[in-house]
Parts: sequence; C-alpha cells; structure tokens
Amino acid sequence: MDIEAAGGAVTAGLIAGAVEKPTGKAGEAHHGTCADCGAETSGNFCSNCGQPTHVHRTLLHLGEEVLHGVMHFDARIWRTLPLLAFNPGKLTREWIHGKRTRYVSPLAMFLFTVFITFFALSFVHMPESSYHPVSTVAGEEGAAEFERGREEIAAARAQATTAADKAALDVADGVLAGISKKDGGADAAHAGGVDTDSWQGAVSEIASDVYSDPNVGPGAKKIAKKMMNPDLAIYKIQQTFYKFAFLLVPLSIPFMALLFLWRRKTTLYDHGVFVLYSLTFVVLVGLIAIGLGFIHPVLGGLAWFAIIFGLPVHQFAQLKGGYELGWFSTIWRFFFLQNFCWIIVGLFVTAIFYLAVGV
Repeated sequence: MDIEAAGGAVTAGLIAGAVEKPTGKAGEAHHGTCADCGAETSGNFCSNCGQPTHVHRTLLHLGEEVLHGVMHFDARIWRTLPLLAFNPGKLTREWIHGKRTRYVSPLAMFLFTVFITFFALSFVHMPESSYHPVSTVAGEEGAAEFERGREEIAAARAQATTAADKAALDVADGVLAGISKKDGGADAAHAGGVDTDSWQGAVSEIASDVYSDPNVGPGAKKIAKKMMNPDLAIYKIQQTFYKFAFLLVPLSIPFMALLFLWRRKTTLYDHGVFVLYSLTFVVLVGLIAIGLGFIHPVLGGLAWFAIIFGLPVHQFAQLKGGYELGWFSTIWRFFFLQNFCWIIVGLFVTAIFYLAVGV
C-alpha cells in the first residue's frame, strides 16, 4: 500500500468534510445553550451557528466522524450520483437555485473524486521498465583516449616545421574533435542509464541534442536537461497533474462566461458549479473505465468507446438543463463549448508540463 497515496485520500476526505458540512441526526435535543457560540437553543441544532446541540463524546462517534471524513458517506451521495449520471442539468440547476442540503456540493465532490482516483491508481502495479542501466566505463575510457590523442597531436604540431605538416595535424585534430563530440552526445544519452533502443533512449537522445545545441535558449535547455531522464520526468508530470488538477476549474470558467456574456442573471458561480459537476463526472467514468480495463481489456475498450460518445451527450444535457436553455441556444453554445474544451485541455497540459519540468 502506498502510504503517501493513503494520506492523500484521508486529507481529501477531511477537505471535503470541511467544505461540506455534515447533515443528519444530531442526537438528542438539548435545551439550553450552544457549546460553541453560547446562544440559546431549543432543538437539535443551534439556530445561530448550526452546531448540533448534543455533543457526542464517545469513541464510537469518533470512529463515525473519521469514516465520514474519509468516505464522505451519507444519504446525499445517493441522491447526487444518480442525478450526476442521468440528469446533470437538474442537479446543476437545483444547486444553483439554492436546493443544496440534499446534495453533495460540487467542490467537495470534485476534490474527493480526484483524490480517490489517484488513491485507487496507486494500487496499480505499473510494468517494469524494459531498459537496463548501461555502463559508462567504456565511454569514459574512450573519451580519455580521444583526449590523449588530441594532446599528442598538439605536441606534434608544436614541433612541426613545415606548413604542410601543421595543416595535416590540424585536420587530424579536427577529425578527433568531431568524433569526440558525437560520442559525447551518445554518452549523455546513456548517462541516465537509458538504453537507446527504448522510447526512453530516444527521448533522452533528443533531449541531449537540444541541451548541447548552443543556439537553444536557457529555458529550453532546462527542460531538455530534465528530459534526459524520461522516467523521472514522467513521474514528475504525474505528481504535478495530481497536485494541480484543480487548475481545470479556473481555466474553464472564463470560457463558460464567454458563452453567456449578455445573460446577466448567469454568474461566474453558476459556471463554477457547472464545471465542477462536469469534471467530477469525467473523472468518475474514467476511473470506471480503467477498472474495467484491468478486469478485461475488452471491457475497458468498450467503456472508453462509450465514454467518447457519451461525454458529449452528458455535457449537452447538463448545458441545456443547468442553464434552462432552449434547443437552439443549447446547440450553438454546445458547438463552441466543444472547441473550448480542446483549448482548455491544451492550456492545462502545457501548464502541467511546464510546472513539472520547466520550473
């Protein structure tokens, strides 16, 4: 078990619990004063701060709170998930219009879904790398031989008496210098233990060429240096994606706002709710498809095929129902939204790549 991933899942549950206040039975009604704010109470909850009037102090309740924090498990999830899957427009519309106590909030659901996804993926055993470290001893010995040869040529040139001898020695020195530079680039590709027959080797070799190019800027050289070790770069990209998945939300909201510039009753908050529920659905169905793929590749392929055609339908239904649009208004906005999605994905991937290997 990946301890860091487990810690991430627990942290996500606590975040979700902090964002989304729990509902349900508070225990016995306690007439008197609130233990938190001191206001007078007459029911199960404080009318001033909302805290339950009956404060549990049992070990069993402590376990219940931990379970709720980690799993965020109450009746609202069963009301939220079916609507998210089959009637996203109604879910979005009702949350925007204030019917919120019966559903899990979009922010809490998005955060928890993302963390749970990476927590589940941490149990997946990825295939071992197909390449093996390559010894650099031979390369180092070859470089030393080239250097000694050039030193001997330089000494011979200093003792040469004719212009022809000097010119011949200059040509020999130039040949050795060219060969040494070429082998040095190959050694750099192997320096990280990369076999050039693998895709890692190909990426590392390209990165070495970019890094050794004097015409390349410092920013590109920094990226190329990190890409010389492709496996480490991929790991950093995965970790960055995990940490900055929330960037999809601020990247998406401005594009949604462009579709409703002249509609004053629609606010940025409404777009945020739409984006969060939509992204949550994408993450959930992606997780299901990955799970089915591990059960059987055919099931995984069918699931991804269904997702490719199902996501636009889901997005169309959410757009129409969430914003209460007519058919024509939904169709033209949906057309532009599909193009905006590609722009958003491109911006997100660029940002993740830069944060992972460019900073």
